[in-house]
Amino acid sequence: MRIDVLTLFPAMLDGFLSESILGRARERGQVEVAVHNIRDWATDKHRTTDDRPLGGGAGMVMKCEPIFAAIEAVQTPGCRRIYLTPDGVPFTAARAEALSHESHLVFLSGHYEGIDQRIRDTVIDEELSIGDYVLTNGTLAAAVVIDALARFVPGVLGEEKSLTHESFTRCLLDFPQYTRPATYRGMAAPEVLLSGNHTAIEKWRREQQERKTARLRPDLLSKN
Repeated sequence: MRIDVLTLFPAMLDGFLSESILGRARERGQVEVAVHNIRDWATDKHRTTDDRPLGGGAGMVMKCEPIFAAIEAVQTPGCRRIYLTPDGVPFTAARAEALSHESHLVFLSGHYEGIDQRIRDTVIDEELSIGDYVLTNGTLAAAVVIDALARFVPGVLGEEKSLTHESFTRCLLDFPQYTRPATYRGMAAPEVLLSGNHTAIEKWRREQQERKTARLRPDLLSKN
């Protein structure tokens, strides 16, 4: 999978892309990520990427010219071009899995009051939001989406079973996890987890997922 990120703040992704599971996936060639500074496509001496909104109003709007040029420079036939924005479609685990099957993704990170609508109308295929809140720019949102979808790329996770047991994959929150020691400060892990009875363990975990989901996210149960 190839991913290109267009942003005004490429340094924000330096550490993120080099660490942990995603860093190893890049080293193994399972995920290729290139980060580009949108200012590289600005044509004036000040490398201007924004201007005042037409019609007046607060803040600044990212200009057409550098973004069109940037997208056209990195896109390939059949790639999916995604804009990260608070007013986009909510990002979900299901969407992450679907995007993991794409061969090439281009992420556009917005800033200021957003981007010129003509960009959204013509060179953007999908608009995603990671939540009902506003960030200073969309670079962190792009990082979240990349991290979530990369986990579905074959071979990126060492234990594929974790994909089927974690929160939201089956519209259920995750079950409680325990490790050694079995008893710590008088707190004992559930006996069933020490029983070696895998059928009983799976049943207990499913029950815990259903109880936790009913308590914290009952809206998810209607999707099962």
